[in-house]
Amino acid sequence: MPDFRAFLARFRPAGSPGPAAGGAVPADRSAELAAELRAPLAATDAAAAEAAAIREAAAREAARRRRAAAERAGRIVRSARERALDVRHETAARLRQEAAAEAARADAAAERAVADLRQRARARTPDLAARLVSRATDELTGAPHTDDAGERPGTPHRETPWAQGGSRE
Repeated sequence: MPDFRAFLARFRPAGSPGPAAGGAVPADRSAELAAELRAPLAATDAAAAEAAAIREAAAREAARRRRAAAERAGRIVRSARERALDVRHETAARLRQEAAAEAARADAAAERAVADLRQRARARTPDLAARLVSRATDELTGAPHTDDAGERPGTPHRETPWAQGGSRE
């Protein structure tokens, strides 16, 4: 059923007000509206087509940029992998140098300790030799033995490490 406006549109005059003219056709308002909107709708169709073209161009540009970024990332990764081998070699060389320096410091400390030990041994040897000769002489002659420090025979000398509770080793 047509709406009320369409029903009333049938009774409108076809021409300008005035005497009735013969053969008048009622005005077709829907055709007039369609004709009126045809130009703006055609413009929106063109804008929609232009927007679609812009979207397609943007999609192509985005794909191109993604490919370029992927290629750049690949180059960076390859470069990093190549550089990693060099860095490993540099690090290994630096660690070898540090280990050699540490070994040299340890060797020098050991040499100083050995020199100290030899110097103490040289300093103590004459006294020890004299005590041993004295003990051997006392044992051969059968005389009761006492050290220079007044210790009894068989007691360890006060400078021996195990005399203070240390180990003999």
